Amino acid sequence: MKIGFIGLGIMGNPMVKNLLQSDFEVTVFDLNKEAIQRLVEVGAKAGTLKEMAQKSDVVITMLPKAEHVWDVLQKPEGIFANAHPGLAVIDMSSIGPTDAREIAQAAADFGIETLDAPVSGGEPKAKDGTLSIMVGGKAETFEKYLPVFQGMGKDIVLIGDHGSGVTAKLANQIIVNLNIAAVSEALVLAAKAGIDLEKMYQAIRGGLAGSTVMDAKIPMILDRNFKAGGAISINLKDLTNVMQTAHDLDVPLPLSSQLLEIFHALKADGKQTLDHGGIVQYYEKIANVVAKRSED
Repeated sequence: MKIGFIGLGIMGNPMVKNLLQSDFEVTVFDLNKEAIQRLVEVGAKAGTLKEMAQKSDVVITMLPKAEHVWDVLQKPEGIFANAHPGLAVIDMSSIGPTDAREIAQAAADFGIETLDAPVSGGEPKAKDGTLSIMVGGKAETFEKYLPVFQGMGKDIVLIGDHGSGVTAKLANQIIVNLNIAAVSEALVLAAKAGIDLEKMYQAIRGGLAGSTVMDAKIPMILDRNFKAGGAISINLKDLTNVMQTAHDLDVPLPLSSQLLEIFHALKADGKQTLDHGGIVQYYEKIANVVAKRSED
């Protein structure tokens, strides 16, 4: 199966590498030419959007925002205008359900099947090929391209029709980011009280408070490692989509709305490129304390 892959950032790069290791033929495109070259060196082919539309069996998009997805699909040299019969598009970006459904409808006008298939797990799971993948679209399209998903992920679930995958991702982002915020509040409280944060973590991680988020983020926070696996800027975008969707559905989300404001405060403070574990820095600043490992 020939795959076109658009978007070679923190997530796209390792996802392509795993597809190559699964013996797929992958053609890549990104505005960053160095990102393309890094993947060409490990077996990918460089190509234009037009070439992908004409020669690929499926085109995958992994882009920051819905506007970027629309751009590569709709521009004259893009996917829709140059698609061959039978082409499919899988959008693995984190966008809103309205855009996902509108993309599906626009693609159908060109005879193109689509799936919205955002992921969870961040850079670590993108690297080891164990991403959780939430899919929206037709069951027969999902079954046809399941081997492609299996080349990148582990827990792969068809949620429902178009838009269902990205809606599940929005729910995921609420849980993940509020969990990080709760961990941050707890760490800052403990730091201000002067207790050993590593020992506290070891004491509570096996209890009801324990979580995958806690195990992923507390060691990073204590080591002051905020290299982005999931940047604050990306999660700010996701929480914005969460609130827009919630407003459309008349669903009040008071905790998520407050966290969105915290993300905006972090952005205003120049921290938008940090990992979302950097939420802790908002709490550290207002409490005048730093959550870090105790010095021996």
